[in-house]
Amino acid sequence: MAEYGQPNTQPYNDKAMRLGIILLLLLVSCDNTSGDSNKERQLIWQDEFDGAAGQLPDASRWTYDIGTDWGNRQLEYDTDRPENVSLDGNGHLAITARKESYEGASYTSARILTRGLYARAYGRFEARMQLPSGQGLWPAFWMLGANFSQVGWPDCGEIDIMEYRGQQPSVVHGSLHGPGYSAGEAVTRSYTLPGGRFDTEFHVFAVEWERGTIKWYVDDVLYQQVVSGDLPGAWVYDHPFFIILNLAVGGTFVGPPDESTEFPQTLLVDWVRVYAP
Repeated sequence: MAEYGQPNTQPYNDKAMRLGIILLLLLVSCDNTSGDSNKERQLIWQDEFDGAAGQLPDASRWTYDIGTDWGNRQLEYDTDRPENVSLDGNGHLAITARKESYEGASYTSARILTRGLYARAYGRFEARMQLPSGQGLWPAFWMLGANFSQVGWPDCGEIDIMEYRGQQPSVVHGSLHGPGYSAGEAVTRSYTLPGGRFDTEFHVFAVEWERGTIKWYVDDVLYQQVVSGDLPGAWVYDHPFFIILNLAVGGTFVGPPDESTEFPQTLLVDWVRVYAP
């Protein structure tokens, strides 16, 4: 019993302690639902893009698609020049779109991929990137089925981890293209960044892929999940896929640049990582 004139604070202290414990448990529970389970995952492939400024990306990990008009009415000519794709010396890969006359095109950029060097089925595929902005810019982080040359597109399957219209700097898209649901009929969903833009700082874009299910995340926020039974056509995602990074100019998804679009524009990639399921 407390002495007279001294309030008995013990019950209130006990109650505060109990409330504090409950709040802590709730915070831990919320954190565990965020999709950020990488501490428990096995990192099996990565590129951190460390190296000197102007250096091309690691040739043991990346190759190039060279040329123009990949079926989407894109306007750039994709090259393997350091002016379009190189390390920036600060731990980033810079894919840079330029307005210049080159090989009959009015713009240049780059499209790098792991085809023939690395492909796998299932796991968490993620990249930390800062996106460009402007009408007609179309950066993407995506994957194609490694059987592309045998069966063609869309039967090989396509997983778009992140696509973005430069004229909508707060919105990204995640999609699947396959037989019966490709191009304008893709299975897709968008994510709007609360109170921010993707061109002002880095964000992490990821998919978690297992047999029969693919989930899309931005900064560990789950915004789309597709299971095999959701698709209007065949599920073609139980074989290895390779990774692609590119910055397109123009195309059916974004339209052409206009007088408001400033060049050069750069897609900055901090890292790409793949974790085992």
